[in-house]
Formats: sequence, C-alpha cells, structure tokens
Amino acid sequence: MNGNDNTALGLGLQAPWEITGQLLNTETMPHELRLTIQARRGAQYPCPVCGVSCQAHDYKEMTWRHLNFFQHHCYITASVPRVRCREHGVKQIEIPWTRKGSKFTLLFEQAAMLLVREMPVLTTARILELDDKKLWRIVLHYVKASMAKLDLGACKAFAVDETKSRKGHRYVTVFIDLDRKEKPVIFAVPGKDKDTLMAFKRHLIAHGGTAEHVVEVVTDMSGAFIAGIKAHFANSAFTVDWFHVVQLLTKAVDEVRRAESKEVAMPKASRWATLKKAEGQFTAKQLDALAELVAMDLHTANAWRIKELLRWVRRADSMRAAKWRLTWFLNVARSLVADVALLKPVRKALRTIEKHRDAILARWNSGHSNARIEALNGIFQAAKCRARGYRNDQTFISIIYLLAAPIQHILKST
Repeated sequence: MNGNDNTALGLGLQAPWEITGQLLNTETMPHELRLTIQARRGAQYPCPVCGVSCQAHDYKEMTWRHLNFFQHHCYITASVPRVRCREHGVKQIEIPWTRKGSKFTLLFEQAAMLLVREMPVLTTARILELDDKKLWRIVLHYVKASMAKLDLGACKAFAVDETKSRKGHRYVTVFIDLDRKEKPVIFAVPGKDKDTLMAFKRHLIAHGGTAEHVVEVVTDMSGAFIAGIKAHFANSAFTVDWFHVVQLLTKAVDEVRRAESKEVAMPKASRWATLKKAEGQFTAKQLDALAELVAMDLHTANAWRIKELLRWVRRADSMRAAKWRLTWFLNVARSLVADVALLKPVRKALRTIEKHRDAILARWNSGHSNARIEALNGIFQAAKCRARGYRNDQTFISIIYLLAAPIQHILKST
C-alpha cells in the first residue's frame, strides 16, 4: 500500500475514484496540501436522476476545501464528469465527498457545524481560517434542510414570545411546542405583529399540522399576538404566562424608581434590590437599600410591595383561590397607588392585568408550566452570543434553530 492508497483510505474514496497526485505548497501561508483525484479511464457513472450506468460525456475541473492535513490547509481537485443519459440527457454526477453547490467536503462541513454548535460563528471562522460569510452559508444550508423535515403533526399547544434581534426596533418572534421536553423551538420569524401568527400557521400546515388541532396558546399580553391568535387559531384558548405578568410589574417598579431618583437621593444598590423577589438572594448593601426605602416611605417601596404581593397570587393552589387572591390584590394595589403621579406606571400595569384577568387565571387550568417560557430567554441570549456579528435576522434565527430546535440529526441533511 503506497502513500496515495493510505490517503485515499483516510478520505473514504472508493472505485472508480483514486488519488493521482499530491503536492505540498510551502510558498503560501498557511501551507497548502493539494490532492488530485481522478476516476479510472473507461469508468461508468450512475445518472443522478434514474441511477442507470452511463458513459462520461465531458469533464469539469472542480476544487474543494478539506479538513486540514496537520497544520496545512488541504484542497481536493478532481475532474468531475457529466454523463449522457438516454432518458434524461446530459447531467453532472453526484460527487461522494461533497454536496451539490458546495466548495467544501462533507467532512469539513461536519467539523464546522460541530464547532458552531459549541462556540460563536466568528470564533469558529477564525479557528478554521475561513471567511465568516462562507461559514454562514454552510450553517444556513444545513439548518434550512433540517427544518424542512420537521414534523408538526402532533402540535397541540404552543407558546409565542418576541426577542430583540438588533439595535432599533428589530425583533424576532419565536414559537415553541409546549409538549416537547427538549429542543422545543419549532419556528421563528422576523417581526412581532399579528402577521407572525399567520406565518406560523402556514409553517404549521406545511409541516403536517393544522390550526384546528391547537387547543392552547401561551403568550404575553401583546395586543398584536392576541389578535393574531383570535384570527388564525380561533379554536384554541390563550393563556397569559405568569413570567410576563411579573415582568410587567417589575418594569413598572423600575420606572417608578428612576422617576423618583430625580427628586430624592436613592439608597445605593436600590436598583438591583427592587428588581429581585423578596425571597431571592440579596447582598448586604441591597438589604440595607430595601430597609432604607421602606424607612423613607418612598413611592418606590410601595411599588416594590405591590410587585411582591403579586407573587402571593401565584402561590394559589386552585382556580377558586386564584380568583379570590387576584381580586384582593387588585383592590389593595389600587388603594396603594391612589392618584400619586409617580406611581402612574404601576397604575398602567394594574389596568393591563385587569384587562387580561381571565387569560391570566387560565394558567390554573393549563397543563403547561411557564418555566418553558422563561427558558426561552436563556436561549435568546445564547443565540445572540453565538451569532455575534450576524448580518441579518435570518442568521440570528438559524442560530436559535441550531441551539433549540429538534434538529439533532442536522448533519444528515445534505
């Protein structure tokens, strides 16, 4: 067995292909190993359409980047035949070490995808010494091919939430299957309006599902999302997840704190202290800040008390108890905010909660936990990190799919 045979064995080449030349170019940086591959003279090739063996019609020289040979870049060059099929005419054959249209071998792309799953795309591109645009094309191909095979025939309940994709008013709306224990993301689309629900409905139908089979949708209190649910998923009940209810009041508390800090010197560490829940872990400075806010009888302290009182509603163990607690909470909270100008953000939040009261209470009849919704935020942050330097919303969406969609066998999607 000579050197060419050893290299061919490593590449997985089979007849009629064989290595006919090797050249290590040390004049370039990095150094390049150039392998030449040819088919034995007189060989026949299967038609890519029908599989019938045919003679070669003509040849075209093509080159692909392969995995590095030690520290050297490796390239494969071959004269690829086109065959003349009696039924289908002249066709280029399928090449066993690459996919159609790619300038890389399958093994190179496999290594690239494994790295992209574990680190940011720009970092992977630097390791592979590859332009990040070319790497993005590899990622987009495999993600798109894998998502095309997604089966949503069993989808009966989903959650929808939006995340900011870039600076400015640029958002991506993400949909997750609430019955999937792992890799729950099943769709993502730019925007955060009513049309995103229509786009998901089309996606659902295209992958074997139907809107009529969806019995529950979990969402935030976005008017656009709720309108989309009523228009495109009329047979389903919608539930407002608890995470967004708490988030609504938390943002109101922070708005009150920022407004009041312009009138009164606030205790140090008050910002993070008021964002945390009462049973959370506080630093000594944060505990001192909360105590000082209460002692000073600031409006921020009242806003924080209302936020924490809402958590008491969450601990109700039945729908009946939840209705009573929510009614009591709204009455007490309204009396605390009264007509105080600084507490306007809290009054606005309370009106929103009152408006969506039935959908909020529906969670006590729901079999789905809002922990899945909270987990989305971790996915979004990880995706932004991995897609650092991404050029458009579609690349950001592709990383979300790569990290959290049920496409475990992505590398088989050639």
